[in-house]
Amino acid sequence: MRLDIPANVLRLPFAAVLAGGIAMLAGGAMANGTVPSSNITVTVTNMRSTEGVVRACITTDPHKFPKCDDKATSMNMVTPADHNVKFTFKNVPTGRYAIALLHDENNNGKADRALFMMPTEGFGFSCDAKVRMGPPKFEAAAFDVAGKPITQTIKMRYML
Repeated sequence: MRLDIPANVLRLPFAAVLAGGIAMLAGGAMANGTVPSSNITVTVTNMRSTEGVVRACITTDPHKFPKCDDKATSMNMVTPADHNVKFTFKNVPTGRYAIALLHDENNNGKADRALFMMPTEGFGFSCDAKVRMGPPKFEAAAFDVAGKPITQTIKMRYML
């Protein structure tokens, strides 16, 4: 069996070829050209009712968090509200992500607010990021996805 190796590859030092292969694998590219992905299972606790739905979004873009309104950098999911809510974002590519939740009790597709912009519906964030005078910054809720299954438990919070 004869192996045809391009001349330009033969001129490269072995260490350079090996380092390039390792860098390619570390960057997420697999031998078949796919990028590793993960399933992220989210368990929501502290639900005050079974009314409406839970709206969830996951994004890599700090500027789009917590709204996740860019389809290129986010995934959205809607699941019926229950006392025990559990769902999975499937095949999430490698990267740094944050999750935002809304308990949309009247299922109107938005976060309802009372006087002084106080939320009247529940909300929660990955890494159980705390809320102070507005939603947390992306980095407070961010976590790394690197090809292994991930679980996040998010406590739903209500202000009113």
